[in-house]
Amino acid sequence: MGFELDWIKSRSVLLPNKCAVIDTVSNNAWTYSQLNDRSAYLAEYFLSIGVQKGYRIALLATNHVCYFDFLFACIKIGAIFVPLNWRLSTSELGYMLEDCTPTIVGIQSSFIKQTDQWKLDFQLLEIDSNNYISRLNNRPRNTKTKLDLSENDPLAMIYTGGTTGKPKGAVLSHRSIVWNGINTIVSWNLTDQDTTLTCLPMFHTGGLNALSIPILMAGGTVVLSPSFRPEQAVKHLIDYKCTIVLFVPTMYHMLIKSADFEKANFPNMKVFLSGGAPCPLGIYEIFSLRGFAFKEGYGLTEAGPNNFYIDPKDAKRKPGSVGKPMLFNEVKIVNSNGNKTSDDEVGELLLRGNHLFDYYWNKKDATSRAIVKGWLHTGDLARMDDEGYVYIVGRKKDMIITGGENVYPLEIENWMESHDSVEEIAVIGVSDEKWGEMVIAFVAPHHNVSVTEEELKEYCKKKMASYKIPKRFYIVDQLPKTHVGKINKNQLKKQLRKVKED
Repeated sequence: MGFELDWIKSRSVLLPNKCAVIDTVSNNAWTYSQLNDRSAYLAEYFLSIGVQKGYRIALLATNHVCYFDFLFACIKIGAIFVPLNWRLSTSELGYMLEDCTPTIVGIQSSFIKQTDQWKLDFQLLEIDSNNYISRLNNRPRNTKTKLDLSENDPLAMIYTGGTTGKPKGAVLSHRSIVWNGINTIVSWNLTDQDTTLTCLPMFHTGGLNALSIPILMAGGTVVLSPSFRPEQAVKHLIDYKCTIVLFVPTMYHMLIKSADFEKANFPNMKVFLSGGAPCPLGIYEIFSLRGFAFKEGYGLTEAGPNNFYIDPKDAKRKPGSVGKPMLFNEVKIVNSNGNKTSDDEVGELLLRGNHLFDYYWNKKDATSRAIVKGWLHTGDLARMDDEGYVYIVGRKKDMIITGGENVYPLEIENWMESHDSVEEIAVIGVSDEKWGEMVIAFVAPHHNVSVTEEELKEYCKKKMASYKIPKRFYIVDQLPKTHVGKINKNQLKKQLRKVKED
């Protein structure tokens, strides 16, 4: 064993009485000692009902202290934690359960009815309150059983979005999660004085691994909220004296329109962090005007998700950059021939380090395509400037080739977001006999604001070459989102196909 796997136990020894987790709904709080005790008791319960090393333990819940109970219990006994996306349909969840075959599933009371439709063989543990653990009765077990655990053993399986097909279970080892935490703490300068608000869903790596786990590793405090509402988020950030927070761009869109945000000062906040999708440059500008430190990150379930660091001062002079590689991981950008790109040349982003996922559950072929000679092929396009700062250009599969020219949707989207009438925009490519692919844009204007296709085209002409200008603009009330708040371009393509068929 390369390091102490049960780091939450070690942290509880170092800072037993420090506040570790706060629940914003009940305002209950737990120290590190209490957090470790909860997970230790739950681990004993799992063992008493027959859970063994490598067994899957699933959880269906909104952001709640049970996420830490389950994850830390799995650390102690070598089980695999599988957080489930409660926003999915019953049939979609059924697919995941069939795929991971859990021995036991923890389910919040509000989701219990869904279990009637799952004809699966697992035990059910209802989570009806913060005190659900107190009613569990541990049965006697063989105390001589010795758990042989390794840092290479799987610890968590997080299902990817699945917008292009069935979701894949990305398996993360103890090493993956620990090294993401260590790398984040050291590179981002996190300490036991830091407090974060976790609104991002914890079934997603952004909610669980981006800040929640690193903050707890560092000895800080995680404030849990089961939902995101701008006014509520502003209040929580101030009341709980948060120092760092991660939101996705959709959340920032909502936040900057809030009257409470306009009046707030956030005296304890060191930095606002954006992730999950490229952040519109207009949001940078608003935070700069307010004098708030703001920066952008990049990650994915299969890698960390943390991979870069940028000082907010550098983010201000290089808006849109995710920065430079963190201390303990490597980054490479390669062209179609697999050769390293030159300065500002666009290529595919590759990542390497101990924080990478190990494999996709039951999907060997997908794993071998993703990890080649130790490098994770992200499928994201990026460029690196002459100072070594990396910019994410967009998804490789989203790149549009029109009339033989490469068009990167993010470039168009960033420019169009600066239009006074535009709330959100998504640019996609559709098949076209003449151009190969045609550039199409979906635009959601600000509330009670109108804008025409001609206005938008004229605005594009101020900044970009004619081949980049969308041939069609569809004005819509709102853009469809995935379960983690990203604009769902696959759904837009489906809507466009349906319009053509009709």
